[in-house]
Amino acid sequence: MRSKVVLRRLLRNNQARYGFLALILLVGLAYLGPFFGAYDWTEKDFMAFMSAPDADHWWGTTAIGQDMYAVTLRGMQKSIVIGILVALISTGLAAIVGAFAGYFGGWLDRALMWGVDLLLVLPSFLIIAIVSPRLRGGSWLWFVVLLALFSWMITSRVVRSMTLSLREREYVLAAVYMGIPRWKIILRHIVPNLSSLLIIDATLNVSSAIIGEAALSFFGFGIQPPDVSLGTLIAEGSRNATGYPWLFAFPAGLLVALVLAVNLIGDGLRDALDPGSNS
Repeated sequence: MRSKVVLRRLLRNNQARYGFLALILLVGLAYLGPFFGAYDWTEKDFMAFMSAPDADHWWGTTAIGQDMYAVTLRGMQKSIVIGILVALISTGLAAIVGAFAGYFGGWLDRALMWGVDLLLVLPSFLIIAIVSPRLRGGSWLWFVVLLALFSWMITSRVVRSMTLSLREREYVLAAVYMGIPRWKIILRHIVPNLSSLLIIDATLNVSSAIIGEAALSFFGFGIQPPDVSLGTLIAEGSRNATGYPWLFAFPAGLLVALVLAVNLIGDGLRDALDPGSNS
């Protein structure tokens, strides 16, 4: 079976193995690490402001006495969740829009691709920066939606071009002759045959979303206080990176490690799913 071949290639790929190992360790640190810390991320130690790492505060404290270990792991949790949600939404949008445009063609294809072209030329960073402050006080999920809305267009074009070929395959034509509704044909026959592309796209979108969230939060347009993400912590730590390096080094280091792990997995998946791979 193809799944066994893909799994064997994936397990033989050093990049994928290292990526999965690093990601498991990082996710374990983010969600299990707080249970081993002495402080909750909301707690403040009024006897330790900007204190260096020691036996009590393993990664030091912030300017308001928060334990840097607990706060950083909380920020990594939020960044991981945002990355996964954005990837799922954007890849799902790309699959649906691209498949429907490619399969139906005609006016629907023109309308959907016109929308894609419009979103591609819009300055996404500027739009999110303008809209995001107006959502302050609301759920952070709106921020996830904003990131996802500008992350799917290029993949949708690739999906559309592949669908133009798939719709002429015998099994698709047979489903049409059997009277199966076209939307079911798309969901049952077209989209599953694009799974290789979509899996790789979703994986790489996780790292893109984490970086995008960090960049926007760095400039104050992302996650809003009192909540934290790696981006907000990097922004706060960068102001005192030379005098108090632990405020910047821990969140920045975890961000780099997280993105690198996801990218290694994405590269490994791309090689494993490539039919021309000899591994």
